[in-house]
Amino acid sequence: MSNKYYTKGGKLITDWRPEVEEFWRGGGKKVATRNLWISIPALLLAFAVWMVWSAVIVNLPEIGFAFDDGQLFWLAALPGLTGATLRIFYSFMVPIFGGRRWTAISTASLLIPALWMGFAVQNPNTPFSVFAIIALLCGLGGANFSSSMSNISFFYPKAEQGTALGLNAGLGNLGVSVMQFVVPIVIGLGIFGALGGAPQITEAGRTLYLQNAGFVWVPFILFVAIAAWFMMNDISSAKASFKDQSVIFKRKHNWIMCILYMATFGSFIGFSAAFPMLIKNSFPDINPLKYAFLGPFVGAVFRPFGGWLSDKTSGAKVTFWNYIVMVIAVLGVMYFLPSETKAGSFVGYFISFMILFITTGIGNGSTFTMIPVIFRTFLERLKPSKAGTEELFIEIRKESAAVVGFTAAIAAYGAFFVPKMFGSGLGVFGTFIALIIYYLICIALTWWYYSRSNAEIPC
Repeated sequence: MSNKYYTKGGKLITDWRPEVEEFWRGGGKKVATRNLWISIPALLLAFAVWMVWSAVIVNLPEIGFAFDDGQLFWLAALPGLTGATLRIFYSFMVPIFGGRRWTAISTASLLIPALWMGFAVQNPNTPFSVFAIIALLCGLGGANFSSSMSNISFFYPKAEQGTALGLNAGLGNLGVSVMQFVVPIVIGLGIFGALGGAPQITEAGRTLYLQNAGFVWVPFILFVAIAAWFMMNDISSAKASFKDQSVIFKRKHNWIMCILYMATFGSFIGFSAAFPMLIKNSFPDINPLKYAFLGPFVGAVFRPFGGWLSDKTSGAKVTFWNYIVMVIAVLGVMYFLPSETKAGSFVGYFISFMILFITTGIGNGSTFTMIPVIFRTFLERLKPSKAGTEELFIEIRKESAAVVGFTAAIAAYGAFFVPKMFGSGLGVFGTFIALIIYYLICIALTWWYYSRSNAEIPC
């Protein structure tokens, strides 16, 4: 078998059969790995830009911007709104434009909010409306997840998709933690000299370069976008029109997986956006940026573990028990919160939240491993005469990729709704109670459709 079509980056692959062992070992795995390891930093940068406001908003009042808590929570939530909405469209882009082209273009688009933010925070007269527009544009980063996951799913055989998607998403999700760790450091340093602009002086006399929260990502975005253009691949068999992919809207299991993934990824990204403000409001004596990055960090690190564990055991069973632990973790967070009758415990609160972040990460990995299994089983039952054929393998990959992208789009609304729920009349306790009810619904759905002995599609 000639490998001329799939051993060079930046080329259209006309022969891609990852389910064929000879093809996979004869060079296919090498190509898939190269695309994965360019996709990961691209996705990491996308998450960093998407969630950057969670680290910026806690500093805006210190440099003279008179925004109230409601407005600050809006800035944390707005990127989630556009990120989720654009994901719906991005989830269908790879089969239309190609993974290489779309990864390069979508990564380069992050330059717009990163640069604009850097200039806007330097002007004390910048109105809230401008910040809101920049926050909406940061949603471009959130949208990239759907196209990235859809693209990587085409490269790997079913047996390795859980691990590959877990690595792509998990290390990509690290962008939130990397951002929350890096931003507090770089805003205290004049790393760009005169090119970066003058510092801001806080009321306490601290010197800040808040513009660096945006500028620091620019050189990395440029580098990764160029690398994607010249070193990634497009797959001809992954081509499909929107009409071809829209069949997923008729699939019941597409909608069930949207509900399940909202509970894991929606919680992960929503908590990531709200965590710094939650710490600041619940424990005012604690500096939130010293600790907030650890939540997204452990969630991202454990995502590949969720995919790996599901590949080795059962995605549905891992997901089922994971939701149960999520409920227990939320109850722990609520127990340690301060109230009128008790002072609360930051240590207990923080540990409970770390367990909650870990379970969101594991659940992110386990739910995504369920999707290709569900749709392979479903389509083989639907079209038994085509079972085992390359034609059906391609159809399974296309539907699975579209569902991966679409469920990721719906789940991303958690980045909007979770911070807004905390900032609404529900308050902290009301929001956590609502989330517990939602997780209980997910436990029931997972058990009924996928994990019980007589489930419709055991996976």
